[in-house]
Amino acid sequence: MRWAVVLAGGSGTRFWPLSTPENPKQLLPLAGSVSTAEESIDRLTGLVPRERILVVTGAALAAQIQQRLNLPGANILVEPRAASTAPALIWATSEAQRRDPEAEVLSLHADWAVGDAAAFRRTADTALLTARQHQCLVTVGMVPSRPETGYGYIVPGAPLADGVRMVARFSEKPDAATALDLMAAGALWNSGLFAWSAELLLAEVEAHTPEVAPQLPALKAGNVGEFFRGVTPISIDVGLLERSGSVAVVSGAFAWDDIGTWQALTRVRAKDPNGNVVVGNASLHESEDCIVWTDRDTVVLSGVQDLIVVQANGRILVMPSERASSMKQLLDALPPEVRDVHS
Repeated sequence: MRWAVVLAGGSGTRFWPLSTPENPKQLLPLAGSVSTAEESIDRLTGLVPRERILVVTGAALAAQIQQRLNLPGANILVEPRAASTAPALIWATSEAQRRDPEAEVLSLHADWAVGDAAAFRRTADTALLTARQHQCLVTVGMVPSRPETGYGYIVPGAPLADGVRMVARFSEKPDAATALDLMAAGALWNSGLFAWSAELLLAEVEAHTPEVAPQLPALKAGNVGEFFRGVTPISIDVGLLERSGSVAVVSGAFAWDDIGTWQALTRVRAKDPNGNVVVGNASLHESEDCIVWTDRDTVVLSGVQDLIVVQANGRILVMPSERASSMKQLLDALPPEVRDVHS
């Protein structure tokens, strides 16, 4: 009965200029020797059979996703348009239910770094069992290691079972002071790893998500195009989980990172004795805490610190590490002939 839905859309512009429309973030080897999407599929081995893994992506990436992930063509679900995570997950869950009326679904993203695959599977197994036994929607929360302002937080509520609590409330991307307060109160990062039965998810959407619910008949009739034309783009967190009273949280016992910016590489890749992360040919002299990625030429750094230096796809990027989260503003300011890169 177990199915997995992997979200693999998006362009990953925060990893410009390495990330391109043809080769976005989820297809890059950001955390290791293979892409994060391939790692996501491999991580499910022993938990969900490959023939029950559905991948949601866009038309431009579908062929490459299928080839790289070695999945049946029918398991690559191509969105007619990008409409955020709620429509994507509702469609994929409905498709799992169409193929298996008793489907139980694990939802994950294709661009994560996970430090312990076995621990991930144990946590995912607990989430799926909790969803079944307690007839609830389940999110996996991670114990925060820093007052991260780019993540959502979960405030646990009443105990439901050993290691499982109901969700009291969510807090989406708080400022640093609020993040510290949330950490002190025992809040968890909202990882985006979810589990539910298809039957319950669709019932909860009908009850709580007016942005999508009116289009469920079209989905049930198999008219995916009409479904996507009619929905209002909204995330599954905002559109359902923050509104439903049937959401539980399971604590994740594994290292996790969504690799949101270049700076995240310092958390998911090995560093040299001076704190530098280097991918490709580079020589660093008296330099500390830098991130260097080069896909062709040799890069030399001397006497600098806290820099991001990327040479890829005919572009060279140099910026202070602290500006990594401002990539969107940078790209908006660049002329198209500089900004628009291709593999």
